[in-house]
Amino acid sequence: MIQQQRSMTLSPYIELYNLIIPKDNMLRQINELVDFSFVYEELKERYCLENGRNAIDPIRMFKYLLLKAIFELSDVDIVERSRYDMSFKYFLDMAPEDSVIDPSSLTKFRKLRLKDLNLLDMLIGKTVEIAVEKNIIKSTAIIVDATHTKARYNQKSPREILQDRSRKLRKAVYAIDESMKVKFPAKNTTDVLENEIGYCQKLIHFLETESGIAQLPKIMEPLNLLKETVEDDLEQLRISADQDARVGHKSADSAFFGYKTHVAMSEERIITAAIVTTGEKNDGKQLQTLIEKSKAAGMEVRTVIGDTAYSEKDNIGYSKENNIELVSKLHPQITQGGRSREDEFEFNKDAGLYVCKAGHMAIRKARQGKKGVGKNQTDTYYFDVEKCKRCPFKEGCYKDGAKSKTYSVSIKSDEHTEQMAFQESEYFKEKSKERYKIEAKNSELKHRHGYDVATSAGLLGMELQGAMAIFAVNLKRILKLND
Repeated sequence: MIQQQRSMTLSPYIELYNLIIPKDNMLRQINELVDFSFVYEELKERYCLENGRNAIDPIRMFKYLLLKAIFELSDVDIVERSRYDMSFKYFLDMAPEDSVIDPSSLTKFRKLRLKDLNLLDMLIGKTVEIAVEKNIIKSTAIIVDATHTKARYNQKSPREILQDRSRKLRKAVYAIDESMKVKFPAKNTTDVLENEIGYCQKLIHFLETESGIAQLPKIMEPLNLLKETVEDDLEQLRISADQDARVGHKSADSAFFGYKTHVAMSEERIITAAIVTTGEKNDGKQLQTLIEKSKAAGMEVRTVIGDTAYSEKDNIGYSKENNIELVSKLHPQITQGGRSREDEFEFNKDAGLYVCKAGHMAIRKARQGKKGVGKNQTDTYYFDVEKCKRCPFKEGCYKDGAKSKTYSVSIKSDEHTEQMAFQESEYFKEKSKERYKIEAKNSELKHRHGYDVATSAGLLGMELQGAMAIFAVNLKRILKLND
């Protein structure tokens, strides 16, 4: 078994941990809260147990990635911190005098051991199991929403990320020695990514060979993060841009290039399910899967709270069939069934406009029919003809030579009178107030755990990033509620 490859931590200095690391230290609390042996069970098929050298303990490797998600550091700096930070060594089940791994081992672990593993559901399920065991989750309602993550390699290029990280590095240097300003290499002034990479390489080389301050802790961390980014960008240029990322819309005039994470969360702010998709996917289409995943994780679901994106006809029907109260306001453009080709055009609730299957958003809309007579009215959405002319899906959708491309939706609000009546109930109004909680959770993921920008290219990389970030925030929330 893999466990047998792991040597026991026997050290004359082991008692130092009890003297140095306080009981309320977060990493100590996580170690005491979680039985990480589940990592062995999940990864045992991915190790050869008979041949070759002993593998690095998979629990330790997993914990390194968890530390990376919690503290948002590069592989190099996570390993470096584990060399001298006693709380890190304790968390990693190392003896105080133990040597650390090579940082490159983390890349191999991610690519070889975690590939094609359903880590997202597994880790969320583990934290929900802990929360249920400790009687932390008492509610029967989940709150749903989607948060966007920009691709590491977006439409503008990764130049902005390089600029941001080199700027932070320079700022750290100036705080120690302002005279470095005149010694640094000249900044890149072009929009060419290769030139920005070249500037960053010169900056790194100067700091490491001529500055005399590269080994200071305040300089090392931003320096290593920039080095890791440059190396990743060079590799990515060789294999082209992020093939999986797609354009999504935050509003009618605000788009992003990347991914969406569709999240379900209990009222106690424990994430119970998540689905990572490309950026153009419709929020409402993920609802039923989020509910089923939450149930599979051990959550009882009787109420679902979400914005208008989740009040589609299918979701209303599904909720009714499963005796679930759907606290999601109706939106005429989503919930009315009087439209054709529903599978080819999806409504984006943030922008208030329809998006075709090619990902192009309508540029404007107009309502037609007599005002005040809902069922006789239609909303007509106008698309950019120039995009339609070049669209790979134009056959059967756009006729060559046509001066306009429109899509019309009839408004029939009387089809949803039951849901409309529910909207006016006190229960609906009271539960709607809970929705702010998930917006705060999304903000925590982005601003404290680096979830605003993907750390690597590809959907699988995004799922891994999501799994570790959500595992971290759930554990922190459980610790807080368990005090």
